[in-house]
Amino acid sequence: MDSEHIVTSLLDRGYDVVDAEQGCELVVVNTCGFIDAARDESLQAIDDLLAQGSRVVVTGCLGAERAQLTQRFPQLEYISGPADVAPVLAAVEHYQPRPPAPDLMAQYTGHERVRLTPDHYAYLKISEGCNHKCSFCIIPSMRGKLNSRGLTDIVQEAHAAVENGAQELLLIAQDLSAYGLDLRYESTDQSGESVTTDLYHLVQALGGIAPWLRLHYVYPYPSVDKLIPLMAEGKVLPYLDMPLQHAAPGILKAMRRPAAAEKTLERLSRWREICPELSIRSTFIVGFPGETEEDVGVLLDFLSEAQLDRVGCFTYSPVDGARANALDGHLDERDKLDRQESVYELQAGISASRLQRHIGSRMRVLVDSAEGDTAQGRSQFDAPEIDGVVYLDQAEGVAAGEFVWANITAADAHDLHGDVLGTELSLH
Repeated sequence: MDSEHIVTSLLDRGYDVVDAEQGCELVVVNTCGFIDAARDESLQAIDDLLAQGSRVVVTGCLGAERAQLTQRFPQLEYISGPADVAPVLAAVEHYQPRPPAPDLMAQYTGHERVRLTPDHYAYLKISEGCNHKCSFCIIPSMRGKLNSRGLTDIVQEAHAAVENGAQELLLIAQDLSAYGLDLRYESTDQSGESVTTDLYHLVQALGGIAPWLRLHYVYPYPSVDKLIPLMAEGKVLPYLDMPLQHAAPGILKAMRRPAAAEKTLERLSRWREICPELSIRSTFIVGFPGETEEDVGVLLDFLSEAQLDRVGCFTYSPVDGARANALDGHLDERDKLDRQESVYELQAGISASRLQRHIGSRMRVLVDSAEGDTAQGRSQFDAPEIDGVVYLDQAEGVAAGEFVWANITAADAHDLHGDVLGTELSLH
């Protein structure tokens, strides 16, 4: 999202933005420092660019560590922190001045931005930062406390994205459920009506702007209960990305996570009663300091009972500055990988079983790519790049970015297979 805003603003100012750094006069590196692997990758990218003689501006998570970056890379032109778009633009204009091009200035106006995703879907970040104090995470120290965008501003950006071709809008934030808390849920005018700045009213305002609206990174708070009827009514996709991280009480406490497995299971049951089609994705961490085999067993039992549709499982990785680093009981990598494999082995069977219910059904599919008589797309139950896909046959004339109806003929552990019945327009 930050990268898209930077690219758009640079184009506004008449700069040429290219895909590769070769031949660039100035390179902007948007870094990530959430886990050590991402941090190392960012540092290596900076190192490689400087080694080949590039002039480099650094922004993003690692920019919060200005002193360390300056000491390691004294030749950097400029360093800014996460979500600091304006300073990046000022630095580029200072170190690589270029007069604005009027035709490009006219091309990118208002809330429209250049997207780095395919034209048919767009991410909308509704807030920055986080108020939680999870012991394995340093997002609050890098990106600050919760900072919600205005509801009207988000709605305007959604309209611009759809006018630019988006069929699917994906709401993202570090904590989607907390949206508006820092604004004290202020009232705002929306189409002549006073509405509360919270997630429920934001979803209501966004519903219908694009054919699909998807929610990512939702904590299982009671406030989410109000969203499930909207899913049952078709105003938002019946999909929740809800990172639970673990199920064992002792590990959740050590992680400083604001959830209990028992309450989550109760809530999932109620949600599915209201919206039987609800698809739930979650992520978990195994190998957290102090985690025992019994704790892993609790997690596996939870997964068996919860019957989640999609699961990502990560091995614990120390993050510089995280409080979890000081905990006792760090595990070796082999143990972590064995536990990860146990989770994935169990979840593969659950996912395969969950997908079986779609065989023989007629399903709406958003096409991501097409070639010849085959295509690949996603159902309402799958987000781009992280979930499964629908492999389509008999797809002559189908193009990326359009909806088709498909007869689902088969399923495996992660994906569906089907035949195209026709485009959405041809079947109406």
